[in-house]
Amino acid sequence: MRKTLLALVLLCVLFTSILFSNTTLRMIQVFASPERTKIIENIIEKFEALKPGVKIELISPPYETAVSKVNIMMSNEEPLDIVEVSDWLLSGLVSMGVLENLERYITRSEQAKYWVDGVVEAARTVNNTAYIMPNAIYVKTLFYRPDILEKYNILGAPRSMGEMMAICQYITNGRDQYGYSYRGIDPVNFMDLVLCSFFNDIDPACMYKTTSGKIIFEDPRALEGLKFYIELYHKASPKDSISWGFDEQVNAFVSGLTPILFQDPDTTALLNYLLTTGVYKTAPLPVGPGGKVYPTFGFGGWGIPSYSKNKDIAWEFIEFFNLPENAAYFCKEYGALPVDSRIYESDPYFGSAVFDGWAAMFDDPVTYQITAYPIDNELWGEWFRLQGDIQERLLMNRMTPERALQEFTNFWKDAGI
Repeated sequence: MRKTLLALVLLCVLFTSILFSNTTLRMIQVFASPERTKIIENIIEKFEALKPGVKIELISPPYETAVSKVNIMMSNEEPLDIVEVSDWLLSGLVSMGVLENLERYITRSEQAKYWVDGVVEAARTVNNTAYIMPNAIYVKTLFYRPDILEKYNILGAPRSMGEMMAICQYITNGRDQYGYSYRGIDPVNFMDLVLCSFFNDIDPACMYKTTSGKIIFEDPRALEGLKFYIELYHKASPKDSISWGFDEQVNAFVSGLTPILFQDPDTTALLNYLLTTGVYKTAPLPVGPGGKVYPTFGFGGWGIPSYSKNKDIAWEFIEFFNLPENAAYFCKEYGALPVDSRIYESDPYFGSAVFDGWAAMFDDPVTYQITAYPIDNELWGEWFRLQGDIQERLLMNRMTPERALQEFTNFWKDAGI
């Protein structure tokens, strides 16, 4: 009997080795940078050491073109086995029918039991079905430079939008000092954070509706918030920030040109590298006139193309990537919030002062109401382009705020939210 059992075990091992021998998984990321790529490659090397015969080819397109690269590759069903999917990319890929339903994997996964609040809902954003295994959480907070602000006798971070505007205008000299690190490229999150802070009744299930069901852009408070956002650019931000993306935003903050910044936790790893400890701090997002602010729960994760021929081994890697040891390494080195609650208990870094801003917001969910975007709407990708185009015209005085809000209202009425 023991010989029979041993033979069966050896046969299973042999079968698994044969099954995955000379298997190459093609994997693509969408948030590539040299540092991040190296982190992922290190995790891949560990997995390959455990799985002889399995190789993973990592594709790392430039950040600016990565989303279009993924869309093109998957729409053409080019060979891919693991694809990084951001929250804003998810609904488009699902509507194309190219993402595998991962429910059968996730429901059997031990890791899902330890996900922090909101991650299960994030995974099932579209069709109440999990098409990705989340690997990180992204929620914006306020970064500030105490050393710069103290030169102007300003102690601590602004607590309200009005206070932030006053500080930013006060220190701006129009030459080598400005207040706010503006984001002119891909501005959606930033504009909405400011505009929505003028409300106190945003629907937590949809950023663009009030709890009464009204589209926010029809409300007079939206006009007040949009004018504030435009003023923040014209009176407290460098003029060339109309064309700034992430790198330019962060570089201006690091240099001290703009000591106040809204950004996600992936900024922390870069700042930890570029600045000495304690030079920057985080604080809760400033609240608006309504006494609230509405951060969104961003997420990213790994999915499997529906046409992949290596789904089971691809899932094995995704689970391996999310093991607490690997996930803590990824989130610490890259700068993101882990999805696994055990990491916050076992790794003191995630309880350090670097995360004060997020800790304060998560402890007060009434004031800092996590709110969802309608990313499951089939027109979401079109909205992203429209809002970016309109912001540019607003900042260049080629469109009035009133006209912009009418365009926004018409879009979402047609989209059916």
